[in-house]
Amino acid sequence: MEQPFSTSKVTVEYFDPHDVFKLLAPGLVPRLPLRNLHWQSHAGPLRSIETLHVELVPSGDSNPLTSPISSPPPSSQQQQQQQQRRSENDGFQTQIGAATAAATQSSEAVDQSASRSSVPARRHQIPGLRRTPYLKVLLVRCDDNDSYKGHVRQEIRDWIKANAPASTSKKANAAENHDAFEWLIVHVVIPNTIAATQPRKSDVGSGSDKSSAASRWRPGSSTLLEKLRSDFNSSSKSATDRISQIRIGVNDVPYDILPRVVPAVPSGYTETEQETENAWSDLIAKFRSLILSSFDMRVTQYEEDIKEKDAQRSLPGWNFCTFFILKEGLARGFESVGLVEDALVGYDELSVGLDMIVKDQGPGSSGSAANALPAYTEDLKKLALKARAAVVEMSYDDDELVDLESSQPAATQPRDSYDDIPISANKKPYRDLIVANNVSIFDFRCYIFARQIGLLLRLGNAWSTREELLAKLKEQQESVLHGVAPRAPPPKHKENEQEELPMLAEICRRTLDFIPSVSHVMRNDLLSALSDTSGATEEESPGAAVPVDPVTSEIVDNLVVSFAFSTAQQILAQTSTKSLPIPSSSLGPPDGHEPKAAIPEPKTMMHPARSSSLNVRPGGANIPRPPPSPNIFSGGRPQGIPDHEGASSSFLKVGLEDLAARRAELYTLSRNILEESGKKRGWSNGWALTPMVNQSTMVNMVEIDLGDEDLTSARQAVEPVVTMSGVDNKLLKTALDNSDDFYRLYEILTDKALRHYTVAGHTHSIQSTMADLAVLKYHLRDYASAASYFWRTTPFFGESGWSLLELSMLIMYSKCLKNLQRKEEYVKVLLKLLSKAAIAEKNRRLAKPSFNIDAQDYPENEEIKGLLDDLLLETRAVLNEMRIPLSNFFSSVEIDGAPEYDEGQDGLALHLKLDSLLVDSLTIDTASVRIVNASSKPLKEIWLKKEGPITIRPGKSKLKLTSNALIPGSYEIDKIDLRAGKLYLHFERQFGYPSDNTSTLLRSPQVFIYQRADTLDVRLYMSKHIQLDRNNNLDVELDTGWNKLTKAEIRVKAATGGLRLLSTEAKCIDSSFGLSQPPEGGVFCVSSIPAKTKMRIRFPYTLEQDTPSLSLRIEVSYETEHGHYFFSKTPTVHTSLALGVNVQDVFKHNALFSRFTVSTASSSPLRLLNSELLASEMFESTFGVPPSDPVTIFPRQPASLLYRIERKPGVKNGPKTPKTMYLKLHYSVLRDEIEALIESSLVKTLDGTSLRPMSRLLMASVLPLVRSDLSGIDLERAALLRFIDTSFLAGIDHAKIFRGLGKDAAGVDLAESLGSFLRTWQAENPTLSFSTSKLAEPSSILIPVDVPSVTIVHTADIKLRPQPRIPTSSSSLAVCAHQLLPATLHLKWTRMWDTLTPPSAQADIEFSYELSAPTDTWLLGGRRRGHFVIPAPDSDDERERSSSIDTEAEIPILLIPLREGWLPYPSVDIREVRSDAHSHAAENTPGPEIQHETDMRNLGETVRVIADRSRITLSLDASGPGGGPLVLDVEKGDVSGRILVA
Repeated sequence: MEQPFSTSKVTVEYFDPHDVFKLLAPGLVPRLPLRNLHWQSHAGPLRSIETLHVELVPSGDSNPLTSPISSPPPSSQQQQQQQQRRSENDGFQTQIGAATAAATQSSEAVDQSASRSSVPARRHQIPGLRRTPYLKVLLVRCDDNDSYKGHVRQEIRDWIKANAPASTSKKANAAENHDAFEWLIVHVVIPNTIAATQPRKSDVGSGSDKSSAASRWRPGSSTLLEKLRSDFNSSSKSATDRISQIRIGVNDVPYDILPRVVPAVPSGYTETEQETENAWSDLIAKFRSLILSSFDMRVTQYEEDIKEKDAQRSLPGWNFCTFFILKEGLARGFESVGLVEDALVGYDELSVGLDMIVKDQGPGSSGSAANALPAYTEDLKKLALKARAAVVEMSYDDDELVDLESSQPAATQPRDSYDDIPISANKKPYRDLIVANNVSIFDFRCYIFARQIGLLLRLGNAWSTREELLAKLKEQQESVLHGVAPRAPPPKHKENEQEELPMLAEICRRTLDFIPSVSHVMRNDLLSALSDTSGATEEESPGAAVPVDPVTSEIVDNLVVSFAFSTAQQILAQTSTKSLPIPSSSLGPPDGHEPKAAIPEPKTMMHPARSSSLNVRPGGANIPRPPPSPNIFSGGRPQGIPDHEGASSSFLKVGLEDLAARRAELYTLSRNILEESGKKRGWSNGWALTPMVNQSTMVNMVEIDLGDEDLTSARQAVEPVVTMSGVDNKLLKTALDNSDDFYRLYEILTDKALRHYTVAGHTHSIQSTMADLAVLKYHLRDYASAASYFWRTTPFFGESGWSLLELSMLIMYSKCLKNLQRKEEYVKVLLKLLSKAAIAEKNRRLAKPSFNIDAQDYPENEEIKGLLDDLLLETRAVLNEMRIPLSNFFSSVEIDGAPEYDEGQDGLALHLKLDSLLVDSLTIDTASVRIVNASSKPLKEIWLKKEGPITIRPGKSKLKLTSNALIPGSYEIDKIDLRAGKLYLHFERQFGYPSDNTSTLLRSPQVFIYQRADTLDVRLYMSKHIQLDRNNNLDVELDTGWNKLTKAEIRVKAATGGLRLLSTEAKCIDSSFGLSQPPEGGVFCVSSIPAKTKMRIRFPYTLEQDTPSLSLRIEVSYETEHGHYFFSKTPTVHTSLALGVNVQDVFKHNALFSRFTVSTASSSPLRLLNSELLASEMFESTFGVPPSDPVTIFPRQPASLLYRIERKPGVKNGPKTPKTMYLKLHYSVLRDEIEALIESSLVKTLDGTSLRPMSRLLMASVLPLVRSDLSGIDLERAALLRFIDTSFLAGIDHAKIFRGLGKDAAGVDLAESLGSFLRTWQAENPTLSFSTSKLAEPSSILIPVDVPSVTIVHTADIKLRPQPRIPTSSSSLAVCAHQLLPATLHLKWTRMWDTLTPPSAQADIEFSYELSAPTDTWLLGGRRRGHFVIPAPDSDDERERSSSIDTEAEIPILLIPLREGWLPYPSVDIREVRSDAHSHAAENTPGPEIQHETDMRNLGETVRVIADRSRITLSLDASGPGGGPLVLDVEKGDVSGRILVA
């Protein structure tokens, strides 16, 4: 097999006439290879060559193996013999230790013999077939100047003339440039010679005077190095220096070679170590520059020739093979210097070019005759004829097919050219065949692919290229002849140990594309070869078959299969690497002993140095040692390496997952090849025998020939032929020998692919491969292993949408568990199997109907029939309940119509339609459905049940469930339970969300339940009589309807936050039936109650905070003659007060006047029917004449009530004396009257109709609209007009409000009937008038009124003394401005309204008064301020509560009006006077503060003031002050007895 090196190599030819190379090699070889070279590409960026190996070849021998510094790489003896016979190849070749092509031996032998002679060899006319050195080096030994002048110089000239390129014509230069090379002269200086004593330059000395070394009269002579450069270097400044000098140390020359004569005149010059190193560096630099120069010239010429040939493609006679050799020469040139990427691009372009040629050569194409390739491959023809002869048992003469032109003897030729290493560039003389235009398409493709693989292996730094190169370099360095003290020790060659995994993955990817394409080419090649020889075969053997017979077809298949299998195995071997952390295999013999498998280890067939990837662990006493895995070219670590070393940090390398995936695909390809070969022999991998479920029984269609031939001949089956002839791969042949080896290899290949997919992380491929192993184990009846694989794979296929595949696998899984007697797992798998089968059946029903022949039965369901009974039988032994979603077995559940109500009973029934997906009937014990009212809080739920046994057949069936609980409202089904033993089928959904009819099991979950007119009912009322200083009451009314109750229990619970029910104070109102037990905890128990009876229970409640409404949850559990029933309702009642009252008090000396303002608390008007202020023990009230009609109160028009309150005489003030009065108002809210009016009208209209049972539903839907739809303006209009317009009920959405009622007995929709009734009623009753009669029981409210306690009530009265009257037009008293008005201020007081302080605790109180008036109105005189004391009473006598003449004050004052007009009286401000001691005592003495009121008797009274003038004379011009009128004369009035103040 070809083993290309992982680095580059060029040839350097040296001519050593003086045998000094052995002295130069110890210093030169360790400094090789050349590193870090840079070449400027002609069509791209700068290219870097990291390492360039140099092959030193002596002149006259182009084989490096014969040189003293080279040795053959480690290989087999046969490879060494081939390498010894190897001739020259192209200088651009990269394969140092690879097997050389035998086809180039003849032409290269001529070149080799020519190179040994002095006559230049004749060049090959195709440049790509030559191999020439890049650099020619002449090794010169010249000890002194005389020898140089005598013969050395002439020898150098002759060598240059014979080897240096000559400048001739342009065409000749083009031919030369294909083999362009540079030359270099290396002067090797031997110690103990005159040349050794000379410095490198004539002006350099070391340790002595130059004058002592030469005569003073003789000019100084130049050194030998200068003479060489002067004679053989160009005189141009830019010319390349081609002379180099290396001085050999004394210790580096063997003793027998060292000269014995010392120069007579030593110069004393000694070269330093640094100068020696500089000389070597100069030599290596010249090597690098000259080699790159030669390479650049060659590439330039090749590119020009390729461009020219490519332009001639359309011309007649253009030959692709010649173009191929030319372009391949450029690619090999790139390869030789390490530019492997460029070389690979060249081969890729050639591959595309070959595809174009093959396309042009195909049938129907007009291809060029010059590009015509042979129709078949001769080697394939030999193999096919030999295989066919073995099948038909005819003799096959090998002599006729012996290659007479082959240079190898017949005994040494390989017996099988297509063995386990089919892809190799050196397998055949491909290049000779290409040059001769005698290469088949198959060989052409194989050669190009081999070269591409070789380059990719170099790029990938594969183990094969790296190990062989290191061995080559090691032997090369060890063969160097060293002196006593080596000048430079052999360096350690640190090759890059890290393999490029992306390149190895690219190799696998290309192989996956190459194998199918080349297999097709190979098949056509073989058919063409056999058809070409069919005539001769028939003459020699009449029994031989024609190429289209089964024997030929089988042979062709075997050859193609063997080649494809071998190719895949070869690439797997070449891409194996220790960097892949392949996990250990789980395969092993069931008994723990070594299997006697006939399948050999692949590592012994191809690469003896490689070991298995499996870590073989030594077995102990109880642990059997697993057998070594028969891997197919494993890529793991060798044996003996610990696990942690094999899976090192390289796991995170770039390209690792890609490489693992590609290698896994190659293993899968190999397995598929083996599988197809096994099918011919009747060996199945198990998939063909898997149970298939829910596959339609389509009629198998047979292709019928419509021609005139007999139809029976077309139907005759051809007898297949199965033979091993043609299968050359040893591993494949062994596997196809018997079924055991076949299944063993199939399992190994699948396991290999599985482990590689695991590293790659390809989840789908892992599961698919694991499924293959599971089916194989099931087919081989290894149920334990199959169950473990099925357990891991079946969930994946279900989640990925492979429902039918998962179903088949579950059937096999269940059979495995049943055979293994693992019942618990068997039950779980059966559940999953039946669920998946139901899903498959559902998908089949949803699929579009396809063309079939009346085939509705699915016989494949026979695999599932009976499993349901097994499941029910096995679940009886299970301890825990098995919960399964209902959707696993049923496709849909629907409500069949509206709920059904029993006549004369309060129960209901619900019908369900179930669509079963099971193939067997399911018998259940109980069925239950829960419906929930999502709009109510707390949630209301009703359970509907049916006891079994109930049989649900496959397909659609109906189920009737009943319930004795009646809770009206709109419901949704949120839970469905079916129980069959320990099997629990359940369905749950989130209520309140719209259902999707396409994906939800329950498509219509809505259920509407209403309360019929004659059923038991509960109503909640707010008590009509309210007293604000006591707890309010709630009334619960129970209407038995048509039920005759034998026992009932009423539970009342608060449904409003902060509500507390005082149920212990409950009592029955207006009923002859009482509670059978004392109420406790909101539970009221009653005994027998007849039908059509109403019972009202009243109980008080408290609220933590005011709320406009409150709700109660009332539950009634009752028994009748028909059974036990349950009713629940959550009514709501409005608790906010309908009116509001404000009061304003005015204190007088003997009475208190209180004004009560009554207003409505809502937008609805109310009617105030009556009012009264109830007297208390201490106070009494009087009212004016009451109105004859009720007073209507509007939101913006309140009513005012004025009451006079007086203290009752003779009542003493005590702490327990009731003082609170109560204001009682009788009223009626207009909105409540409208609701009652509409309800009575609707009930009266519904009586006697078929819609009467739905009267309660109608009331519950219509009456809330009165509060929501009637605006305040509508209510005010109704209050004024005394009738209500019913048009607001015309816009009711009947379909929305009454949905879910179903149909009546006649099939008419009840919602439409109710809508039609409402429309008719509204048309007949456009208005409803209020009744003029007095309400039977109006609402009333009792408001407590507390009389304010005032300590002192002062009365201040200003009385004017009688004055002379002034005649005025009116009869009122008038005074003149500035007139003195004497007056008296009268002050009196009373303690009558002090109801808090007892007389014994009362004390003297001092007050101050102050008379004040505006300064521009009155001028006050007299005692305007003063103090007075109110004495404390001696007893609780009425006479001592108020002032007397003795305790009243008469204070004279003087009033002077300052302006004219109606002047109000001056005001009197009375305040309490507190001294410091009195204040301190009051603060320490507890008690009420002193409050006092002042009754201003003059409040509202005025004094008329007029001017004291009778006549005024004015001037109307602007002569007055400020431009106004001028007063000329004033005549005062005549009023007697007046006193004026000027």
